[in-house]
Amino acid sequence: MTFEVIANARTLQGTGASRRLRRAGTVPGIVYGGEAAPIAIETNHNDLLLKLKKEAFHSSIITLVIDGKKEQVLLRDTQVHAYKPLVLHIDFQRVDATHELHVKVPLHFVNEEIAPGVKLNGGLVNHVTTEVDVQCLAKDLPEFIEVDLAALKIGDSIHLGQLKLPKGVKLGHHANLDAVVVGVVGKGGTAEAAEEGEAAAE
Repeated sequence: MTFEVIANARTLQGTGASRRLRRAGTVPGIVYGGEAAPIAIETNHNDLLLKLKKEAFHSSIITLVIDGKKEQVLLRDTQVHAYKPLVLHIDFQRVDATHELHVKVPLHFVNEEIAPGVKLNGGLVNHVTTEVDVQCLAKDLPEFIEVDLAALKIGDSIHLGQLKLPKGVKLGHHANLDAVVVGVVGKGGTAEAAEEGEAAAE
């Protein structure tokens, strides 16, 4: 999926200027990174809000068009209102095609309903984490990483080191490969309790 954000460079900065921008239906932001200097920008609020609701927007290379000039960027941070659907500020980072990115990518869990622990034993899927830190070049950045639960029985789990990563993608430097990503547990119990129960039954 490809995304394009249209923006303009802004010269007026500060709290008052940002407040006026928001009243006018635009969002203040900044673009930084690479060899170029940081640029303060403004972009359409409603268009940005719609894009932010799409999961892929948070982990995709975005084409940012500033006064007609295109740049490849990543979404790095957003500030939103505590309870209103308002975006207050947005940060983009320029992408260098020759340097690895460090990005959080969402996990998509598939085949939960046919996992033996769920289908045959009435177990519950326990999602421990829903995103992972990865390193890769911009051209290899996946929108998501698929996690297949088709073989999981009660008490089984998938660890970070067992994820099948796309070509060119590796886990972040500080990843704990033994960390549990997802597991199937018996109703009312943890995976450990389920394992103990199965051992007792045997």
